[in-house]
Amino acid sequence: MSRVPSAVDTAAGPATVYSADRVVTAPELDLPPALRLNVRLKMDGVEFLTLLPAQSFPVAFFDPQYRGILDKMSYGNEGESRSRARAELAQMDEGKIERFAALIGRALMPSGHLFLWIDKFHLCTGFTQWFDGTSLEVVDMLTWYKARFGMGYRTRRTSEYLVVLQKLPKRAKGVWKLHDIPDVWTEKPARDVHTHAKPVGMQARLISAVSNLGDVVIDPAAGSFSVMDACQEVGRDFLGCDING
Repeated sequence: MSRVPSAVDTAAGPATVYSADRVVTAPELDLPPALRLNVRLKMDGVEFLTLLPAQSFPVAFFDPQYRGILDKMSYGNEGESRSRARAELAQMDEGKIERFAALIGRALMPSGHLFLWIDKFHLCTGFTQWFDGTSLEVVDMLTWYKARFGMGYRTRRTSEYLVVLQKLPKRAKGVWKLHDIPDVWTEKPARDVHTHAKPVGMQARLISAVSNLGDVVIDPAAGSFSVMDACQEVGRDFLGCDING
């Protein structure tokens, strides 16, 4: 077993909800040998999550792999052109997504945050049932404006959405320490990296808001491992995997 120290915050309690102090600290971690920090682990996400110690991490990211738009909206371009790479990815059914949600909820420390990437289809038709039986509740949402056209036979998509959930007890004061993050973030996606590549700068800023230097951020479906890149930018450790490595 490897012993991983967490950051220690000795700041006094913040006076207002807008304080830049973070007074909660992550516990020290005992990780099994199979889980190594700051590497691209090739592993099933559910298996990865079952190995994590409970109530131990301040931040998690989750980008479920689903084809809600392609399968249910029937654009007619499944597996063609720009959608080919997306169609080739292994898909998660609702039951597997709910399993991920339950295990992420178990791994997060009290007042920890989950950043959930979600498409407009699920945002409109509903996703909160994935978190039934967990202690995770929605507290905010960001829009990532990508500055380029995507799919759509009515409106063309230029954005993706990031829902912010927090494990009970819900707290902002002393937990969320940055207050200049806009709820519409403009950042062009990296090209030719991954079909689901996410904005490193946006994720780095959010990680800084809800963790301390040296804390460990988890991502059980890492895709392009953009969260690992974001962690490296802001002095956090990354622990995550993808089924394709």
